[in-house]
Amino acid sequence: MKWIATCLSGAVLFGLLSAGCLEAHAADNEEKRKLQVVTTLFPLYDWARVVGGEQADVVLLLPPGVEAHSWEPTPRDIVRIHRADLLIYTGRYMEPWVEDMARSVTHGNLLVVDTSRGILNGDADGHHHQEGHEQGHDQGHGHAEKEPEKELHDHGAHGADEDHHHHHHQAHGHNGDPHHGHDHHSNHHGHHHHDGHHHHHHGGQDPHIWLEFGNAQIMVGHIARAFAEKDPQNAQLYLDRAAHYNARLQELDKTYEEALASCRHRTLIYAGHFAFGYFADRYGFDHVSPYSGFSPSAEPSPRRIAQLINKMRDMDMKAVFYEEGVEPRVARVIGRETGARLLLLHGAHNVTRDELAANVTYLSIMEDNLERLKEGLECP
Repeated sequence: MKWIATCLSGAVLFGLLSAGCLEAHAADNEEKRKLQVVTTLFPLYDWARVVGGEQADVVLLLPPGVEAHSWEPTPRDIVRIHRADLLIYTGRYMEPWVEDMARSVTHGNLLVVDTSRGILNGDADGHHHQEGHEQGHDQGHGHAEKEPEKELHDHGAHGADEDHHHHHHQAHGHNGDPHHGHDHHSNHHGHHHHDGHHHHHHGGQDPHIWLEFGNAQIMVGHIARAFAEKDPQNAQLYLDRAAHYNARLQELDKTYEEALASCRHRTLIYAGHFAFGYFADRYGFDHVSPYSGFSPSAEPSPRRIAQLINKMRDMDMKAVFYEEGVEPRVARVIGRETGARLLLLHGAHNVTRDELAANVTYLSIMEDNLERLKEGLECP
């Protein structure tokens, strides 16, 4: 009888384990039905969630509150990327580590989505398959160059040309299967100027393309087409969501244009790193910053700060804008010397843990920015 009880106990245990395995297997299958998506910056994370909906699991690599420009992935992040279906990034001027990392992927499943295509580098497609193969891009991975001391002047902005030609090449992955990828062989460089000199950031481009709503629409389109390629069964769903979202971006752009058309001041005094050049160019503002480039480690000289203080006094400006994620020491100095209010102008690179808990979105950040711009620029 004892061995019968033992056998029965074993059978029960085996049944429980089997049931548990079946449930786990079913859960795994449920997860596998969803696209696994990794993003590198908050706007991409927010847009991918909108486009992907219930059909995708989207993660943001950047930890909450971390400064985006100098961040690089950990080994755990690399493992997560290797297991993903899509890796969505801003472009090589914002995340120069992506292309070298992606070439190390040895399977042919990962789709790497460069959302800057058609904005900065002339190829309107925006994604390519990655099979660990050298893609043949003429790409540099330089770091921000240190510029000599210069007088403080207004920033202007030049938009990049958009080229809708696709370039195809044959790529062979480690598995030996041929795949067609998209390549770009000519780069069209748009530049922001400071005192007649180019700013340099990972090869000479301003990477903050997501702060201009026309660019944002192109980026959302790249994301939707990549989702559709990876999951053809739901392709129309992704494209429809993107179209609906882009309509909201168009509406927000129109709201900005109308609200900022008659402001008393046409100069953005921004006591942070140079980030709003595309934005300022879109709405016809000058953009003044005491920083000479994009690097988060750059510090302005006392002379630059003094020039900015004098400019604010000359223009009778009552507000100075500061950036998110960085201690606003320079803005506080300017505010103390001029009596100006300090107003956050959020660049949406990343968000804090509290902002995540409050369910902030790219649209809500931009809507809050508009209210602060109207206050700081004295718009009717």
